Amino acid sequence: MSTATSVTHDLKQYFRPLFSEIAAGAFEREKDHRLLHKEVDLLRDAKFGALRVPRELGGFGVSVRQLFDLLIDLAAAESNLPQALRVHWTFVEDQLLSHDRDWLNRIAEGALVGNAITEPGIGAADRYQTKLTRRGEGWLLNGTKYYSTGSLYADHILTAVDLDGERVGVLVDANQNGVEQRDDWDGFGQRLTVSGTASFTDVDVAPSRILGPGYGSPGRTYSTAYLQLVQLAVLAGIAQRAQDDTAEWVRQRTRTFTHASADLPRHDPLVQQVIGKLAAASFGARAAVLSVADELDAVLASGGDDAELLDRAEAAAASAQSVVIDLVLTATSQLFEVGGASITSSALALDRHWRNARTVAAHNPLVYKQQAVGAHVLNGDPLPYAWSAGRFDRSST
Repeated sequence: MSTATSVTHDLKQYFRPLFSEIAAGAFEREKDHRLLHKEVDLLRDAKFGALRVPRELGGFGVSVRQLFDLLIDLAAAESNLPQALRVHWTFVEDQLLSHDRDWLNRIAEGALVGNAITEPGIGAADRYQTKLTRRGEGWLLNGTKYYSTGSLYADHILTAVDLDGERVGVLVDANQNGVEQRDDWDGFGQRLTVSGTASFTDVDVAPSRILGPGYGSPGRTYSTAYLQLVQLAVLAGIAQRAQDDTAEWVRQRTRTFTHASADLPRHDPLVQQVIGKLAAASFGARAAVLSVADELDAVLASGGDDAELLDRAEAAAASAQSVVIDLVLTATSQLFEVGGASITSSALALDRHWRNARTVAAHNPLVYKQQAVGAHVLNGDPLPYAWSAGRFDRSST
């Protein structure tokens, strides 16, 4: 067994009891809309957010592939959690690339970073309304963000503003005066990602909390593929959970149809075929995610700015989006073929797998990615990089 394989196996064993504990209440939490503060604290205590932090700084020092393998397992337990931590992972990568030991130490101690980047209305990446204004030696942050995924669970919130015509990132503490967060996300799936509104009113920002110029600017970056891959890992985890939940329901079921091929559903070849399709979808989705993770490992190991490696990773993530979405949406719909009307019972809540998958799949609409990949293959057109994360550059402030 290779060292990497051994580390992955050991970590999967280490986190398995935690994931099982988190999985146990997933349906009840969604039904009662109980936010995931307890579960986030469990992850924080287990230093899950420090998986990529080097061991010498107190983290686990895993590869990108190992991280995403564990993210899929976490998504199978609770699909809202990896999405809620989505920007945390790219923040960690930025600090690794910038060799910022201060923030890596904080992450190793349990700090989690949430996101408040996108704005309502016209506030797209090139039209931010959120502003920084000077006050003495520091700055004041004012504005409103939406899709603030994970911010209610986080210790720090990463946001983005226009500053003197340049886009920069700003990091504020979640409990600072003037920070208000609302759980007003109303999607029909992924209801516990706290992807709602974050408002900032005269929030003090020290110069050291401003990321360097370029944040949110177009251009090649690892982060577009990385952030998309988190969503695909969520889908792969949903597929795994859908397979497990459906198979368990079939094992316990004794009622079948007069024209069925067996007395018990679990012995029926047609039912077995559906379960086989679910297993194949779960396997295929995980394999696709880990394949892209390998590409990102290569990008980040090279320093994060190799144009050829970046294009390979971006093309892989965009192509995997088509594969994974199709597999998982089909599987989470077909699972209802294993039983009659009873499988649609609200008590089972098997519909949540499709709702969650459909919601995740709507991020970064697939039709745009497919067109961009096609144009790249045919004509060499640029790939659909969304935004650059930037890195801490204290001299710029």
